[in-house]
Amino acid sequence: MPSFSTEPHDAEERDRQAAQTVAFLLSLRARGVRDTALLRAMESVPRNVFAPPRCADLSRADVSLPLPCGQTMLAPSAIALLVGHLKVAKGHKVLEVGTGSGYVTALLATLAGGVASIERYRTLAIAASERLASVGIGQAHVLHGDGFDPPPEIDGLDRILLTGSVSSVPAALLARLKPEGRLVAVVTLQDGARVVTFDRTQTGAFQEERHAQLRIPPLVPGLARSL
Repeated sequence: MPSFSTEPHDAEERDRQAAQTVAFLLSLRARGVRDTALLRAMESVPRNVFAPPRCADLSRADVSLPLPCGQTMLAPSAIALLVGHLKVAKGHKVLEVGTGSGYVTALLATLAGGVASIERYRTLAIAASERLASVGIGQAHVLHGDGFDPPPEIDGLDRILLTGSVSSVPAALLARLKPEGRLVAVVTLQDGARVVTFDRTQTGAFQEERHAQLRIPPLVPGLARSL
């Protein structure tokens, strides 16, 4: 587990942040998060670095936060649900579609050891890269591009995570999974938006399983025309 050098120098502030972190982890456990590796990653990655400065005091609260370009930083419980279903392990080759602030990218890199992330907004892609570098995560590569149609070199993936909802999963993404690979997305179905896992078998077929309902902002294909 990487160590992040964002500790405040003031003892009182350190105590305050430590108390916030404990409350943060307890709230995740209360929502059913039991994955020890994931909890450790969420404890160690400083969400305040990735949150908008005006919302830094809410970085350990279980709320979504506004980002530039009209985007949203998902609430920690939503992130834990998605990443938990992804079942990331060390050595996995991971793709994230929708970088946003870079916080989920940092978690995935901490869990897997390396991740590529694609963001349609150039502004967000640049800012996320800078934040990842500031906390010492060099094993995450952020691309400005269309996450629904990744470049050819992004292939043979063990895990793919979509950080926004879709009406259906693009075939171009499913095709990038290797056998025994898994894709996790929030798919809008007749009974509402649900977390859905897609597992590729050794024969190349896909097994789909539906999980809990989750409402998150949609992912949009293509490059943003501005920003």
